[in-house]
Amino acid sequence: MMDLEGEGVFPRSPIKKKESWKTVLSLAYQSLGVVYGDLSTSPLYVYKSAFAEDIHHSDTNEEIFGVLSFVFWTLTLMPLLKYVFIVLRADDNGEGGTFALYSLLCRHARVYSLPNCQVADQDLSEYKKDGMASNNTSLLGSSLKSTLEKHKILQRLLLVLALIGTCMVIGDGVLTPAISVFSAVSGLELSMSKEQHRYVEVPAACAILIFLFALQHYGTHRVGFLFAPVVITWLLCISVIGVYNIFHWNPHVYKALSPYYMYKFLKKTQKGGWMSLGGILLCITGSEAMFADLGHFSQLSIKIAFTFFVYPSLILAYMGQAAYLSRHHILETNYHIGFYVSVPEKIRWPVLVIAIFAAVVGSQAIITGTFSIIKQCSALGCFPRVKIIHTSSKIHGQIYIPEINWTLMLLCLAVTVGFQDTKRMGNASGLAVITVMLVTTCLMSLVIVLCWHKSVFLAILFIFFFGSIEALYFSASLIKFLEGAWVPIALALIFSAIMYVWHYGTLKKYEFDVQNKVSINWLLALGPTLGIVRVRGIGLIHTELVSGIPAIFSHFVTNLPAFHQVVVFLCIKSVPVPHVSPEERFLVGRVGPKEYRLYRCIARYGYRDIHKDDLEFEKDLICSIAELIRSESPECSILSIDSENDEKMTVIGTSSSNLGVRMHEDGDEDLSEIVSISDVKVPKSPERLRKRVRFVVPESPRIEDEAKEELRELMEAREAGMAFILGHSYVRAKKGSSFMKKIVINLGYDFLRRNSRGPNYALNIPHASTLEVGMVYLV
Repeated sequence: MMDLEGEGVFPRSPIKKKESWKTVLSLAYQSLGVVYGDLSTSPLYVYKSAFAEDIHHSDTNEEIFGVLSFVFWTLTLMPLLKYVFIVLRADDNGEGGTFALYSLLCRHARVYSLPNCQVADQDLSEYKKDGMASNNTSLLGSSLKSTLEKHKILQRLLLVLALIGTCMVIGDGVLTPAISVFSAVSGLELSMSKEQHRYVEVPAACAILIFLFALQHYGTHRVGFLFAPVVITWLLCISVIGVYNIFHWNPHVYKALSPYYMYKFLKKTQKGGWMSLGGILLCITGSEAMFADLGHFSQLSIKIAFTFFVYPSLILAYMGQAAYLSRHHILETNYHIGFYVSVPEKIRWPVLVIAIFAAVVGSQAIITGTFSIIKQCSALGCFPRVKIIHTSSKIHGQIYIPEINWTLMLLCLAVTVGFQDTKRMGNASGLAVITVMLVTTCLMSLVIVLCWHKSVFLAILFIFFFGSIEALYFSASLIKFLEGAWVPIALALIFSAIMYVWHYGTLKKYEFDVQNKVSINWLLALGPTLGIVRVRGIGLIHTELVSGIPAIFSHFVTNLPAFHQVVVFLCIKSVPVPHVSPEERFLVGRVGPKEYRLYRCIARYGYRDIHKDDLEFEKDLICSIAELIRSESPECSILSIDSENDEKMTVIGTSSSNLGVRMHEDGDEDLSEIVSISDVKVPKSPERLRKRVRFVVPESPRIEDEAKEELRELMEAREAGMAFILGHSYVRAKKGSSFMKKIVINLGYDFLRRNSRGPNYALNIPHASTLEVGMVYLV
């Protein structure tokens, strides 16, 4: 169910084929605390949700055995067969989740949702690692691919499908903590009267939830090492209790694993049995995490952890509960179908404590996963900019988003206080779980044809087999719309509307920028001085354009009499791959002749990449320009490409990833002499500078005098400081636009733009160095 960015616990460490079994087993151990926290707590509420009202436990035991049979085969077919043996193979360069499938389809079928993708992005190393170049596509597969590429409406439907799956994961971030913690706390029901329990359970659950969300800003790296031991202890606990109940109460309960009992169950219960499937499907909640967290572990480690530990433990736990209930039909308590009644009375309190800890671990995983998926949506232009805080300097996957955290907390508390029972919480959570699985099945069927180049009939078989099972569960959950299932639908509609409106407005804004960009002829007519006074320093113009001159630049130079001696058009964009290697981070080129000192720099990030802080990014940016200047020497050979407007762009890595120009900034070191080992000298400045800059250039090849002069100017400009020029946009729908477009742009997008973080926050730009140029966009 999660789409986690490092999951806030362990660093990303993909497995290589040649790594030892010790490493694989270590990752399998770590994955237990991250991947399976949600799935392992499902025995707390599955039977209670299934027997809520639709069916009743009778003396024949047909109902309890039928539910056990359904649970066994659901766990076997969905997590084990579908995910472990099939879906885990559909990774995007080691990454998994809804975004991984959508990213694969975007690259193979050219259905980009990002407006500023370039042909040069296809040369990224991670772009073609998965064998895109294969020519084994069938005739029907080629026809499907061309159909997707030609029809915009199909591309939008594909985007909407991915957004629905994503929004249901976010909705699960609201429902999972509520039902997990509430079910764990419900163990108090056996130690007090019903009247007392009613006034204790809800406040206790709310207190734990508030405590859980309040701790998010500290990060989980301080307690993350406890996650795996807690989940292991919980799984061992429920499996041992299950074995005890099986041998003590009903050793023949294994017969209920036969699918014949499913038939008997549906035949006897009919409509009630069908409606109870909405509670039974909760046994697979959290299964999506196996695929979503693939990038942080490996296929083999996740398979080992589930197949040899999690799966058997869950089966034993469910069998144990069924064995106990098969010998206890009439109990004094009204909660006789709950988990805790099958726990021996002497160990109920220790089990209650362990269950609460396990519920907190599972909730922590889905909360961190929600932060991660919001970050990815924002990176792909499908969610407004939010404040992202990295809670650990060592583990980059640990992020915290204050706005999302408090929103989730309020929604969790509202669900807990509003429902106050696992029945309606289970109905809501079940619909969210099965919707995500349906989306995964639909996207996987396209991946089988377009990415794996398999037969269309194999894809149809996949979607028919798994889709029919999921459709059965989906219908059973949807029928309970008024009994709680409306919650994930409402949340999905709200978040989907936010995402689609933001994406649509961003796309229209980019189209306006493209249509109104300034021609190179206008720039050439201004001359090297741009028709104004060139002052010291670097002017960094942030733009979404990957080619051409943005309109805000012409707007600026026609209204102010001065501009900087070095101008850089900076575009920070996301590309449809999970990671961009540091060696391929920048595309750098010139805008106009050399004497204009105008440069274009495109910084490329994957949807799971972490942006550097402002000082390190500025250093890499300046070094990339310096490397461009050096690489233009005839002796240098470096990869270059031609963009759409005939600008020659050079692929340059970060300063730490290449052996090219390095930059040192010192305040106490005399840099008036040699500043590079390639004879680039700078005369001593008559004024005292706050910051001295030097470039360290490789010994060979030697640099021409013209390049030395350009490097000297770049150093002086860097010493003088950088100014960031940002466009402050006012987006409005054109006259004559449809009523719906006016609502979306003038109200929806404008509201989101005014209440989200600006581009200066995304770039970590200091306010003192920022200039904003206001423009009205008529889209």
